[in-house]
Amino acid sequence: MAILVTGGAGYIGSHAIKILNDKGYETIAVDNCVNGHEKSLAISNVKFYNGNFGDKNLLNKIFSENKIDGIMHFAAYAVIPEGQKDPYRYYKNNVVATLELLNCMVENNVKYIVFSSSAATYGNPVNIPITEEDSQNPINTYGETKLAVEKILVCFEKAYDLKYIALRYFNVAGAYKTGEIGEDHEPETHIIPIILQVANNKRKKFQLCGNNYNTPDGTNIRDYIHIEDLIDAHIKSMEYLKRENKSDCFNLGSGGGYSNLEILNAAKKVTGHEIPFEFTERRGGDPDILIASSEKAEKILSWKRKYQTIESIIESAWKWHKNHPNGYEK
Repeated sequence: MAILVTGGAGYIGSHAIKILNDKGYETIAVDNCVNGHEKSLAISNVKFYNGNFGDKNLLNKIFSENKIDGIMHFAAYAVIPEGQKDPYRYYKNNVVATLELLNCMVENNVKYIVFSSSAATYGNPVNIPITEEDSQNPINTYGETKLAVEKILVCFEKAYDLKYIALRYFNVAGAYKTGEIGEDHEPETHIIPIILQVANNKRKKFQLCGNNYNTPDGTNIRDYIHIEDLIDAHIKSMEYLKRENKSDCFNLGSGGGYSNLEILNAAKKVTGHEIPFEFTERRGGDPDILIASSEKAEKILSWKRKYQTIESIIESAWKWHKNHPNGYEK
């Protein structure tokens, strides 16, 4: 079975390719390497195309040169403050380019896609933990673009019988078990790698955005999922599509959450380093609490997390950061 991975040189995409390879899948990747790193594919057996996933000519070339059975779609801009400042760029990449990808799938008779959606589609949740039946009311551009694609997928199924699974996940963290690949963004915006950069003497202090959220310690609370558990859910979703030929949506999370201060303290414990920090202004478009119920995925996809604690997630990330203090060096 051959899987096309969009955003294949990115943090999540590169892990997907490696783990797909581990399970015997053939992989093809497309990435323009604006945010990704081709070096992250060095340990994988993958056919790589450097370019934009929304480029119709490139997509037709990929489909003509490979027998694609399904697509895992990770290529999206995903920095919330950036999306607030530049919605045109986010809609063009996350929605318009995805529309071109879906159209090329239809034209090339590729029937299955696992879409990387987001908890950001829920906005400020009414219920905690969030279930798939809760209302989706995004409060930022990024969430709006993810919800727009979910709605497009519903239309494409009705019109073209394209089958999809949308996975709404929360904060992804950690690194591949060997420490050979991990998380490297420029600039880095994710809390765990930023904290670990301080522990690794790559930053002077951690700037914690906001201490006036409606939470017990004033810092916002998020649900964390290990990258390997996330990819396992994507593979189970693709297998479900092939077996059942049914579209669906699933949350992926732990059912519990950690505040930013709790993440900081866990990182201190794992690394053995004191990590200086200061509070700064809270970010726009950030809900107080996001925690997912994953009962549906556990029941229907038989998905179960291997990494059950935040310490185990941070430990794997620390293994990567210690061995690669400068990430994927140019």
